[in-house]
Amino acid sequence: MLPSRSKWFPISAVLAASLLTIAWAADEVSEGPKTAIEPRAKPEANKNPVPRANIRIDSTLVLIPVTVTDALNRFVTGLDKENFKLFEEKKEQEIISFSSEDAPLSIGLVFDCSGSMGGKLEKSREAVAQFFKTANPDDEFFLVQFNDTADLVQHFTTSLEEIQNRLTFTQSKGRTALLDAILLAIDEMKKAKNPRKALLVISDGGDNSSRYTEGELKTRVKEADVQIYAIGIYEPTGSRSRTPEEMAGPGLLTEISEQTGGRQYPVANLNELPDIAAKIGVELRHQYMLGYTPQNTQHDGKYRRVEVKVIQPRGLGPLRAFWRHGYYGPPE
Repeated sequence: MLPSRSKWFPISAVLAASLLTIAWAADEVSEGPKTAIEPRAKPEANKNPVPRANIRIDSTLVLIPVTVTDALNRFVTGLDKENFKLFEEKKEQEIISFSSEDAPLSIGLVFDCSGSMGGKLEKSREAVAQFFKTANPDDEFFLVQFNDTADLVQHFTTSLEEIQNRLTFTQSKGRTALLDAILLAIDEMKKAKNPRKALLVISDGGDNSSRYTEGELKTRVKEADVQIYAIGIYEPTGSRSRTPEEMAGPGLLTEISEQTGGRQYPVANLNELPDIAAKIGVELRHQYMLGYTPQNTQHDGKYRRVEVKVIQPRGLGPLRAFWRHGYYGPPE
C-alpha cells in the first residue's frame, strides 16, 4: 500500500485498477504545482490454457493511478486531492484517499530478439540499462524474450544484474511471437508482490508467429491489472516487404497500451532508445493515486468505465490526465 502524503486509509485487500502513462520529462522537479520534467500451445495440444489474471474488485476501495502532463507533455507534480474529480459510469465518486508518493513496482520486460532485431539489440540493451537507473531499490523485475516463441528467461528478481546478464547473451533470430510474449508476461505478473504493475515492451514490429489472436490479447489486457508501455522500433513503411501483421503492429501496440492508460512510442532513430526508456522510468515515479469506494455495490462482474478530470490550478496552462479506462466489478 502506498505511504500517505495526505490522508490514506488502511485496507486489508485491494486490487488496483491501475494506470501508468508515458510522458516526456524535460525539466527537473521543484516544489509546488509545477511541471517536471507461457506461449499458447497448438489447438490440438492446448489442454491447459494459461489462466487469466483479471482485475475484479472484491474490496470496497478502488485505486486509480493518474499521470498529469502539461501542453508540452511534461509531468505536472504538486497537485492536491482538490484538483481531481473522478467518475464511474459518468457518476461522480468521492475520492477518499490520495497519495503522490513513490512506491515499489513489479515490472515485466518484454524483449524482442527476433531476426530483424540484429542491428538494434545493442541500443535496446542500453535502453534497459537506462530504465534501470530510475528503479526503486524495492522494485522487482522479470524478463520475457521472444522470437519464434515466447520464453520466460528470468523469473521475478530484485537483482538488476541478473536481468542485464540475461540480455548480454541474447541473440537475434527467427520470427516474432509478440502476442504470445505479452500474454505470457501478463500471466507471470500474477506472482507480483507489489500492487503497482507495468510491462515495458521493446519490439521492432508486429506479430507473425503467435498462437494467440489479437482478440484474445485485447480481452486479457482489458481484464489484467497491468499497465503496458511499448517502445516500437519501426522501419519506414515501404523500406522492406512487410506482412499485414507487421504493418498492423504499431496500431495494435497503441490500442492495447492506451487501454491500460499507457502509450506506445515509435522510434525512428536508434539513438533515441535509451532516452525514451529513461523517461518512462521517470514517469513511473510521478503518479497520483486516487482511491474511492464505488457507489455501485452490485456484484454483477461487469466492466465499469472510469474517468478522471483535472481541476485547473491558477498559473498553469492546459493540463491532461491519463488513467486506466476501467475495471471489472465483483462477480455474482
